[in-house]
Order: sequence, then structure tokens, then C-alpha cells
Amino acid sequence: MPIKRTSLDERIEALSAHWELHRPKIDGRIPLVVQLPGCGGKKPFQNTWAKVANDSGVAALVVDSHAPRAISQFDAYSQVCTGLILRGAERAGDLIAALEWARRQDWVDPKRLYAGGWSHGGWTIIDALCLGDRIERFTGLHDAPPQPFAGLLAAFLVYPYGGPGMAAHTRPMTAAPDLTAIVCGRDYIVGQHAPVRVLHRLKAQGAKLDVEIFPNGTHAFDEPDARDLRVQYDPALTSRAHKLYRDFLTQSRD
Repeated sequence: MPIKRTSLDERIEALSAHWELHRPKIDGRIPLVVQLPGCGGKKPFQNTWAKVANDSGVAALVVDSHAPRAISQFDAYSQVCTGLILRGAERAGDLIAALEWARRQDWVDPKRLYAGGWSHGGWTIIDALCLGDRIERFTGLHDAPPQPFAGLLAAFLVYPYGGPGMAAHTRPMTAAPDLTAIVCGRDYIVGQHAPVRVLHRLKAQGAKLDVEIFPNGTHAFDEPDARDLRVQYDPALTSRAHKLYRDFLTQSRD
């Protein structure tokens, strides 16, 4: 499927009709994290992660990449999750648009921006860091800002995809926020070794990287309503992951 060419404002308008903003009641400019769900789309458990962000004094913008493209639940699992449509490098345009929207808000601190990605969302963030001067080719944005990741301090990746089809496998990293990743030892969907390999490739290029291995964790261990037989919800690991997220959002501002 060809990538649709759009302007930055058009992408923002399309996404903003469907994304969810979770904003703590704090005066003055505050940090914001852009949360990118996995290939199955935006799900309720993202709200729990957003609450962790809010309790840490950070606004959370949960981006739905499917609804603006009329991608159904069936299409999500049969085409997005299989890499047939909306690969990470293309979806990186949604991250760029969300960050630009955040920088335009008078209540957001434009120098304290973060990104969080789950599975396909992690793929999106990793590839975004490697687009360089090929943003239009990969994302379809023909007027991306000159510094699309300005203010992006760090990225938090939860069971990120690291397999075939990634731009990061062949392109050098051109943006280098600090990276924290959770990789699971019993992940039968994206695996453990492929994500670690691609993350260490970024580390070799200068990224500051912290990888947390959950040996007994499965893919989507933090999703109570997961229906995939390869997935097992683990409340203890979820609590541990939420603490890591809280520490990530607060310590990276020190």
C-alpha cells in the first residue's frame, strides 16, 4: 500500500480527532510523553500507563494510529501486526506530528518531551531515530519540521519489535534520546534476542541505553484483557514496569 502524502498540519488534525490526552492538574508548563500503542491499536490498559505518567507530573498523549486510517481491529491483527501495512518507519510520522503538536501548546514544556512505545510502537520510535533526511520518503510528511525530535529527552520501549522490515537495520541513527527498554524472556511474538540486537546497534552508535530483562515475562504482560494464548498477564511484572516508567519520567528530568 503506497504511503499517503500529507502535510504536518493535516497529520496532526487527523490524529487529534482520535488521540487521548491525560493531563495532570498542575500549573505552569509541564512535560509530556507521547504513548504509541502496539499493532493491535489503542487499548484500555494504556490509560493505566498514562495515570502513572500523570502521577509523576507528566501529561500523556495516547496516540491512535489506526482510526485515522480506517484500520479495523481485524485489519490491525491481520495486516499491521504482520507487517503488511503501516510499518514502523511510516508510523514514525505520527510521532513527529504528536511531538510538534506538543511543542505548540502553551502548557507543555517543549524541552521536556518523551516517547513511550509498546511492541509496534517501540518499532516506530526506533525507526524514527534513523530516518535522517528520508522523513518524507518513509512517513509521507512533506513538510516535517527541520528538527522533528527537538525536545525529545528519552524514549521508553516495552517489548519492542526488532525483526525484519525495520529501517534501523540499514540506516544510521540520526537522533539519540536516552533509551530505556523492557525485553521479555518468554516473548513468543517479538522474541528477546532480536530487540536486544537492534537496541545494542543503537548503543554502538552513541545512544545511552538501559535494557531491563524480564526473564519470565511474555509479550503484553501488562495487558489484563489480552486474549492471545501466547500472552500472560502478570500483575507483579506490571507493577515493576510501572515503577520503571515512573523512575524513567522523573529521573530523566534531574
